[in-house]
Amino acid sequence: MSILSTIGRIAAEYSAARSRYLTERQVRSLPAEIQKDIGWPDAYATPRTPRFQSGSWAGDK
Repeated sequence: MSILSTIGRIAAEYSAARSRYLTERQVRSLPAEIQKDIGWPDAYATPRTPRFQSGSWAGDK
């Protein structure tokens, strides 16, 4: 892997994580009734994996 592809992969991971964070933040700001209507609490009822697993930045995928 070249350094540019590594930087590109890291940038893509960061962008995806940021997008997920912003979406989650917007949905959580909605009233509870709307969150319930769209099934928001149920979507994350199961335990989630960490956003950044160990080694994800080092290329250990």
